[in-house]
Amino acid sequence: MAKILIVEDELNLNQILQDYLHHFGYQTVSAVTGAEALSFWKEEKPDLILLDLNLPDMDGLDIMREIRRIDTVPIVIVTARDAEIERLIGLELGSDDYISKPFSPREVVARIKAVLRRVGQPIAPSTILRLGNLQMDLRGHTASLNGVELELTPAEYEILAQFMTEPDRAFTRLELLEATQGGGYEGYERTIDIHIKNLRQKLKAIDPENNAIQTVFGIGYRAMRKG
Repeated sequence: MAKILIVEDELNLNQILQDYLHHFGYQTVSAVTGAEALSFWKEEKPDLILLDLNLPDMDGLDIMREIRRIDTVPIVIVTARDAEIERLIGLELGSDDYISKPFSPREVVARIKAVLRRVGQPIAPSTILRLGNLQMDLRGHTASLNGVELELTPAEYEILAQFMTEPDRAFTRLELLEATQGGGYEGYERTIDIHIKNLRQKLKAIDPENNAIQTVFGIGYRAMRKG
């Protein structure tokens, strides 16, 4: 049974989300401030965080920055902020999904299911994938470059696994979005660009000459065997 940390200062909405998640079989931990959110994240070790950006004591983006320093737990942003820049900042910091208020609690549950499903689902029958100096252990859910483990968000891990499963293939943004979010997900294809940017930064932090992930203009992206 997955444990969800709900970070929402609107008490009525917080309770509604708890009720819906309990109905669908999830455990919940509830926080109404940023300080509580960080404390419960450390103590409870949730499987997913549902994070409101507008909190009374902290900006939700600052909470994400703190968590992402050491943890890749899936984070779904829920907020009344609808500006594209906020969405993109959240993605750059490592959020796995973004839901704008007002929303249907049933939609939130569906998004949570999609994120948790892609975190746990197998991607290929092979246990170990290799692409040059990149290696992924699907059973252990780890990835490394030059023997150095990569700290990847769930979305970044799934995208990299898609590339390594079919090297040299050009994937469209929509294909990558569907592969990471699940079929039928209505998301922004631009989110893939943010995940690719973050992946490249993490690869280059270990190997500045790494160019494994390449842009295919007019189509999307691919990973080359000799990147």
